[in-house]
Amino acid sequence: MLVKEIMTTAVRAASPEDPVREVAATMCFHKFSGLPVVDAAGKIVGVISEKDILHGMFPKFEDLVTSSGLVDFEALEHEYQNMVSLKVGDLMSQKIITVGPEMPVLKAASIMFRNRIRRIPVQEDGRLVGIISIGDVHKAIFKQNLTKIA
Repeated sequence: MLVKEIMTTAVRAASPEDPVREVAATMCFHKFSGLPVVDAAGKIVGVISEKDILHGMFPKFEDLVTSSGLVDFEALEHEYQNMVSLKVGDLMSQKIITVGPEMPVLKAASIMFRNRIRRIPVQEDGRLVGIISIGDVHKAIFKQNLTKIA
């Protein structure tokens, strides 16, 4: 089974210039844990995830070491307002891991597991053409094996 057989091709993507507020709303309302980030030509330039947005709220380790070490986590909740005022390009991860449409599904799954990511963009000729998630892999393998039993 190949990635192209299970990938979602109607991919919702963000631009580096999109406001984080809009992307966070899209992720919340559509239950996406992250989105690929593409430039005007459709080239993948990053990934923005819930974790990236929330991570931006927390103090850096150096700040904790130089301060009293006490963190007011309730005050951090108010920092979320500052995070959603930024652009996607300010918070996105630029470590881009992708797979190709002709890759075997289990090889793509092993890349996701090895890199501890739950979704991976599919690119062809440098452009975003789809996305697969661990859930997509599981469903495809389950369906394939369920039909063999019946």
